[in-house]
Amino acid sequence: MSRPLVGTLATAVLGAAALVTGAAPAGAAPVGAAAHHKPTPPRVQAVDFAGTVALDDCSGSIVKMPTSQPDDPALVMTNGHCLETGMPDPGQVIVDQPSSRSFTVLDKSAGDLGTLTATKIVYSTMTDTDVTLYQTGSTYAQIEQQYGIEPLELSTDHPAKGAAITVVSGYWKKTYSCAVDDFVPTLKEGGWSWKDAVRYTPDCKTIGGTSGSPVIDNATGKVTAINNTGNESGGRCTVNNPCEVDENGNVTVHKGINYAEETYFIPKCFGAGNQLDLNGDGCALPKPSGVRR
Repeated sequence: MSRPLVGTLATAVLGAAALVTGAAPAGAAPVGAAAHHKPTPPRVQAVDFAGTVALDDCSGSIVKMPTSQPDDPALVMTNGHCLETGMPDPGQVIVDQPSSRSFTVLDKSAGDLGTLTATKIVYSTMTDTDVTLYQTGSTYAQIEQQYGIEPLELSTDHPAKGAAITVVSGYWKKTYSCAVDDFVPTLKEGGWSWKDAVRYTPDCKTIGGTSGSPVIDNATGKVTAINNTGNESGGRCTVNNPCEVDENGNVTVHKGINYAEETYFIPKCFGAGNQLDLNGDGCALPKPSGVRR
């Protein structure tokens, strides 16, 4: 899981200046006469840091659902394993718990604009997925008025194999550009298992502190997944060394490869006013005990 590790943090801090970069321009025109013989690449959304936040140990983003309104309380999304009270146990689902966690709001160039403060943990789990959603004390309209920042929208479409993506880390103020390599039926790490995970192509060499980063589909500018882990040393199904399990139970390890969890199904679990509704039509998020359809 991609939280900062004590063994790597000092090295990373020493090289922080080298890490800071902007997103590589997608679809740049080829150079030279041959360009005249190539088709015009499709237009893509510019990916920057606007809408992202930095946590004390992870990355995150201000997100909205397709149905969210300007006066709704703003939501911040990060990983389940970034929860300030500790990582949820396998099978554990946390809902509607008080929180006063703060988030540093970034501008499009990764400059610090100020802070947002949570009022509660809306939802958190590391079962089937790896996500925490906080409700803040500010509306989207208030954030835009104060900071000039609009939220990132969660896509309702399943990610596409081969799609160009950008992982935007507010913690490191760094972006990683690659593509969706494939989908993993079950990604297992320690006692946790995640369904239908996104495997990156090798270009996205995410590190500790990138946990919770939004994964942006370059073609739409929407959030298509949330960055969460990578196999660091070639271990098999251990913490920081997730393994892939196929439909037949076969286990595969890809050392140095990183992963994300899909988010397209999350909007179906939220109703009017950004209120969590785990009994909503099509909601596939795991439910805590006592919540039934």
